[in-house]
Amino acid sequence: MSATEHLLFELGCEELPPASLRKLSNALASGIQQGLKEAELSFGECIVYATPRRLAVFIKDLASAQADKSVEKRGPAVQAAFDDEGTPSKACQGFARSCKTTVEQLGRLKTDKGEWLAFTQEIKGQASTALIPDIIRKSITQLPIAKRMRWGASNTEFVRPVHWAVLLYGKAVIETDILGLTTGNTSFGHRFHAPEAVTIESPESYEATLLAKAKVIPSFDQRQTMIADAAHKAAEAVDGIAHIEQDLLEEIAALNEFPVPITGNFDARFLDLPVEVLITTMQINQKYFPIKNVQGGLLPHFITFSNIESSNPASIQHGNERVIMPRLADAEFFWNQDRKHALETLYPQLEKIVFQKKLGSMADKSQRVGSLAEFIANKMQVDSDLAARAAKLAKTDLVTNMVEEFGSLQGLMGRYYAIADGENPEVASAIEEQYWPKQSGSSTATTATGQALAIAEKFDTLAGIFSAGLIPTGDKDPYALRRAALGILRTIIENKLPLNMIECLDFSLQQFNHEFDAEKTRTLVITFIYERLKGYCLDQGFTADEFDAVLSVKPAKPYDFLCRLQAVQSFRALPEAASLAAANKRISNILRKSDNKAAEQIGGLIEAAEITLLASAEQAEQDIAPLIKENNYPEALGRLASLRAEVDAFFDDVMVMCDDLELRANRLALLNKLSSLFLQIADISKLQS
Repeated sequence: MSATEHLLFELGCEELPPASLRKLSNALASGIQQGLKEAELSFGECIVYATPRRLAVFIKDLASAQADKSVEKRGPAVQAAFDDEGTPSKACQGFARSCKTTVEQLGRLKTDKGEWLAFTQEIKGQASTALIPDIIRKSITQLPIAKRMRWGASNTEFVRPVHWAVLLYGKAVIETDILGLTTGNTSFGHRFHAPEAVTIESPESYEATLLAKAKVIPSFDQRQTMIADAAHKAAEAVDGIAHIEQDLLEEIAALNEFPVPITGNFDARFLDLPVEVLITTMQINQKYFPIKNVQGGLLPHFITFSNIESSNPASIQHGNERVIMPRLADAEFFWNQDRKHALETLYPQLEKIVFQKKLGSMADKSQRVGSLAEFIANKMQVDSDLAARAAKLAKTDLVTNMVEEFGSLQGLMGRYYAIADGENPEVASAIEEQYWPKQSGSSTATTATGQALAIAEKFDTLAGIFSAGLIPTGDKDPYALRRAALGILRTIIENKLPLNMIECLDFSLQQFNHEFDAEKTRTLVITFIYERLKGYCLDQGFTADEFDAVLSVKPAKPYDFLCRLQAVQSFRALPEAASLAAANKRISNILRKSDNKAAEQIGGLIEAAEITLLASAEQAEQDIAPLIKENNYPEALGRLASLRAEVDAFFDDVMVMCDDLELRANRLALLNKLSSLFLQIADISKLQS
């Protein structure tokens, strides 16, 4: 046997859940690789395969066995191992037994701390073929499967019933039991085109064999690329552009082992519906790719993918056209029915929708959000009446036919219906923008009213759910509070809003009338928001110590926090930064450890260095006052950086903790003044060298 061979494991089963396919395949590959590493088996590239009916992992150049190794065990000290007559002690004898040897065969280990009994054991590495079965079984048991199922009379559990298992090391089969199956080299092809058994001669022939003999494209990424390319080509044939969203592309790749594109058509009258309604209907209900024209409008065509290469593709096309017709007709009906009632008339129905049992109905939430949105709009110096109106209508589309059918269209349909009702365009936009940003990297609200409403809506959810005691733990966050907090921060920061988040939180908390510990809730929410802010800032390229430097002075305005952070980052690049950061650390330590109180007014200084530093600090205080008022933190810190020479001279020439208590108090007051200058912006003593 050569030093290395390739390894292939394939598990064949009933059609796997498409939403979980990629996650399962990657987890299986990660588990196997981790197991090989723990077993100290070297290997090369790992290739992952996944189709609706199989999970497979191909490991290149896997070592045939573990390396032999010497393991040295250290026993009791020689002094304690034998008595004066050289008789082995019980500890000595016990150590020999544990090593499965005799006292005479034990060695000695000399160190600078003494001499010890020792035993060196040569351990021969195990063959990979003996270790691989358990590694694979362990990887399968650790797969992220929410609910496992059983089938037949067996107690075996997996996400779907399994039918075959391939396990090859080189060309040799590793015969073992996997989920009740005996492994071999036999796979099975496409359910319809090539259902018969297929022999896999070697790991490296796996992909080619399935392509040539089994009508299966095993690579998930390859199928995904083929689907996207085929969709674009099909759209071009009808003078259009395929509208491809990544989630749907992955789902279609997870539904097909051999995807074949089919172009279909629908009645052009449905193009009068909102574009988003048509796209949602096609994507969610039917898994179709819509087709757009160059202007971005929809064309009356769609692209679907079949898992068979039909001899009569026209019949598949017509079948899909017959299916989409009633779906679009339903959407048309919902659209027409919903517009018969103004959004305002739907408001009373929100009383029947529970937001959270302690926090009341959606109508209660709308009232709270309305008050907070007005408060925020006034702080932003924008029209608070528009904010209040938007808040009142914000949730009314939840009781429309369209949103009841397509929950993902909430807010969006509210905007369409508000426009149809003749509402102010900014109110209409705000109804949609209340949910922005919808995901990481997506846009925040663009209108002032939308920004006020989005922040108010998220603060109400955040404060309310925390007050109800439903704090996120681990991965569990059913109310998406992490996303809400980040949405608040992004909306404020990216739109440069002068909002104080603690003022907003306090206003929000005052509106709840159930019993809860307001102060505790306030502290928890503030901490939670700052944690999200830290993650956001680190993602923007700032460092943890830069963030901590600003956090130390607790700026309550997120945009102001970011401005300070940018200033600290710029300050750090200055040649004076390291020295001043060290000096501030020293000042902080002196002030913290001192039992003496600093003087209220600085006077009686005697050394030239301290007199010079006081004068420079007082001048710097005057210089930075207007800069800080204008939030010009970079220039303010730059001005403070010019104090470096005076600060260095002070610490070189002056003893702060002198015996003269009055002089000591004045020197402490000088240090306190110097520290306070920097703390108007950030605590630069937090910066690491």
